[in-house]
Amino acid sequence: MTHLSIPHPEVAAQTDVAAHTGSGPSGSRRVLAGVLRQPAAVTGLVFLLLVAVAAIAAPWIAPYGPTEKDYDATLAGPSADHWLGTDQLGQDTFTRVLYGARIALIVAFGSVGIAMAIGVPFGLLLGYRGGWRDRIGSRLIDVSDALPGILLGFAVIAVLGRGLFNLMFAIGLIFCMGFARTTRAVALAERKKLYVDAVRVAGLRTPAILFRQVLPNLAGALIVQGSVFLASAIMIESALSFLGIGLESDTPTWGAMLSNAAANTQQPFLAVPPGLAIVCTVLAFNIVGVGIGDAMTGTGRSSLPRRRVRRAAAPVGESVTPEARAVLEFRDVTVAVGGGKEPVPLVQDVSLAIGRAEVVALLGESGSGKSMLARSALGLLPAGVHLAGGSVWFEGERIDDLDERGLRKIRGCGMAVVLQDPMSALSPVHTIGRQLGEPLRVHAGLTGKAARERAVELLDRVGVEDARGRLDDYPHQFSGGMAQRVAIAMALAAGPRLLIADEATSALDVTTQSQVLDLLLDLRDEMDMAILLITHDLGVVAESCDRAAVMYAGQLVEVNDVTSLFDEPRHPYTAALLAANPTSEADVPRLPTIPGRVPPAGEWPAGCHFAGRCAHARPQCTEGSVPLVQDVRCVRADELTLEVTSR
Repeated sequence: MTHLSIPHPEVAAQTDVAAHTGSGPSGSRRVLAGVLRQPAAVTGLVFLLLVAVAAIAAPWIAPYGPTEKDYDATLAGPSADHWLGTDQLGQDTFTRVLYGARIALIVAFGSVGIAMAIGVPFGLLLGYRGGWRDRIGSRLIDVSDALPGILLGFAVIAVLGRGLFNLMFAIGLIFCMGFARTTRAVALAERKKLYVDAVRVAGLRTPAILFRQVLPNLAGALIVQGSVFLASAIMIESALSFLGIGLESDTPTWGAMLSNAAANTQQPFLAVPPGLAIVCTVLAFNIVGVGIGDAMTGTGRSSLPRRRVRRAAAPVGESVTPEARAVLEFRDVTVAVGGGKEPVPLVQDVSLAIGRAEVVALLGESGSGKSMLARSALGLLPAGVHLAGGSVWFEGERIDDLDERGLRKIRGCGMAVVLQDPMSALSPVHTIGRQLGEPLRVHAGLTGKAARERAVELLDRVGVEDARGRLDDYPHQFSGGMAQRVAIAMALAAGPRLLIADEATSALDVTTQSQVLDLLLDLRDEMDMAILLITHDLGVVAESCDRAAVMYAGQLVEVNDVTSLFDEPRHPYTAALLAANPTSEADVPRLPTIPGRVPPAGEWPAGCHFAGRCAHARPQCTEGSVPLVQDVRCVRADELTLEVTSR
């Protein structure tokens, strides 16, 4: 296999930057193809296109001027001279319907554009930030919804006066909080997804995350809602014109034509053309919007396993004690949830260092605090969770007190992350090429052809076949293993010195898992990169890691090199984990289990947190806190000889 050297961003930035190259099949083409497969949506789209063409070409196809009068043919029915008859002033109805289409479309798109420009950023901010901003903003949305929209339109026009822009602005204000509510609801869900954490770790700023990552995922909902509002805008404009408070009376609008028809009942046909125009156009917008929404939301080389060659594990003390050699170091880290006088700890007094090019496993049952510890280094703790004590250091510099701007300088090029589910870690609405290009643009300054070529190199290095041809594919077009390779390529794009793999192989089948682990170890050797591997799989630890740190109920209970950990575990919990995972050669009549469960945060016992489940517990185990001494947290560590009988 040809090995690719992945340089530091400062080196990669020196590559020549070329102009943009053409892309493959775009997302818009895919959506259009989906719409064209729906007969109802095609019918609506064709009708709207005819309306738009008629509106644009009105000066050339209309037989008369929009205000031209024929007093000899007032209130006339359809005839050869006037295809749809005339009004009380002898103005041609067909001509005014054509020009009225212009006004209807301009007002509809203009008002919805204004509403989106106001409501979407507001909703994004509320949903992404949350907290007190969301509470106050949500109340404002509720108050706005309680006001009758048509009355708001009356008030705005009364203050600003008549006019096309004023009319669009008035209708836009009616709709803007609807867009804000929808955007907020979807953004609240999207901000918790792994791809948002992934791009934050890649170093993107908040505006870039909101508008280039989160916003495209709202496109389906916004398009459907926008189509409904386009239809509603036509109805509101028609209602305001019908009441005489829309545009000037000599401006041809469908609503004003209906008002004239209501005042001249002696010619009943006068109401038919504008009425049909309103009904059909509104219906077409709704049908097309639903079709686009359905199309947007509609819904596959791997190398052979090779023998792994693991580096000899460095002595435990050598990797940890010289602080200058540690790539990442946790010093007495405590992570807690809630504020006030008694926050609840989730991670407690954890001290751990990962040396250069070292692979360290973080082991423990679910709820032990492994992912929360890793998130404290990345600055990705959930809302309400905070670093309550200790510090986090990266390459000799403290990083836990950095703001978002400071963390962006470390994420991506310093620390990167590969998450458990690649389908959630990758944005579903962006092509692979675009997602790989983001960290290259942010950290290496690459755009256009240079970024695209670099993305091809990255995909090729992680084992994606036909890398160039797959740049324009979307995540759902990849299998789980291939998608995880893409996620690894994205994490490595900026040349990080530390990779955090949070259950990166647990969602994969055994063969693919082996291939991904081989890839990570190869990349470790090439890039001199440290890896923090969060996993439940003891087999992965045995084959891939230099050291292992075992966590239980928020505490580190043992840190050891892998060989010693498996042969001579020092903590009863480590021995129990090993016994509960027997090898195929083990002769056991029943699979061993650990009695009880991990105590949840807030219910940790005094003393040793494992004492309630430990067969070796004594009264002294629950008397006072148990410190981590010589990399083991057990008061009986020196007197116990633990054997893993099932192995």
